[in-house]
This record gives sequence, structure tokens and C-alpha cells, in this order.
Amino acid sequence: MRVRPATATDVLAVAALERAMFGLDAWTTAGVSEELDPRHRRALVAETDEAFLGYAVAAVAGDTADLHRVAVTPAARRQGVARGLLTELRETCRADGATRMLLEVSALNDGALAFYSAEGWVQLDRRPGYYRDGSDAHVLSLDLTREAA
Repeated sequence: MRVRPATATDVLAVAALERAMFGLDAWTTAGVSEELDPRHRRALVAETDEAFLGYAVAAVAGDTADLHRVAVTPAARRQGVARGLLTELRETCRADGATRMLLEVSALNDGALAFYSAEGWVQLDRRPGYYRDGSDAHVLSLDLTREAA
């Protein structure tokens, strides 16, 4: 597996995975193009020679990085792809001056909540009705000044 900065050539693959993973909350193709723009975001993709595996996107403002997305194709799950993407993204954001990273994750997404907890994320808050399906969001934080879990 390779993790590399996303480019404009990744827009269609990312947009397809967005639709498959996030349904009503998926970014449009134009939105994906904006999110992958290196002038405004830090976006990475994971791939092999044969396949696109997933992506991660964050924005850095001052000392805080906001994790916008992490998504892995169903066939590549539980193989360390998300961990690899987040490790690289954490380092990229830290190099940009971030000391913490924040994200929102659905209270219904038990797998993601367990993953983030194992990676050292802690819950800061809960946002009722945050997602279009009416589910709450957990607001999580990761201290980027500590080594990865």
C-alpha cells in the first residue's frame, strides 16, 4: 500500500467512494474537487498498483486540524488502510502547525467510534441531530503533540 497526496486525477474515484459510503451526506463531485485542492486542504489517497483503497482529507487552521473525511473501500477494510492514512495525515497536519485534530462521527457508527478510541481520540462533545438522517455526532479530539497510539 502507498499513501500519497491526492491529485485532480483522484476526483472520480473519491467521488464514487463518497457516494457509496456517505449517501445523503456525500460530497458532490465538485465538492470533492474542492476538498482535494492542496491550496486549501491536506488530502491523501491510499492505493496499490491494482486498486484505489481510500482517502483522507483535513483542513488546518492555526493549531487545529479538522478531519473532514476518512473512507476505505469495503474490500480494503480492516487491513490498516485507515490507520495508514491517518498516520500520514497526522504528520502532515503537525508539520503545518496543528497541535490537535478534531472530527465529527455518527453516534450510530460503532466501528468508527471503536477505531478512533483505539487510536487515542477522546470525546469532547455531542451534537444532537447533526447528520441528515437525524443521528447525533460525537465530536472527537486527538492530541497531535503525542506519538501515535
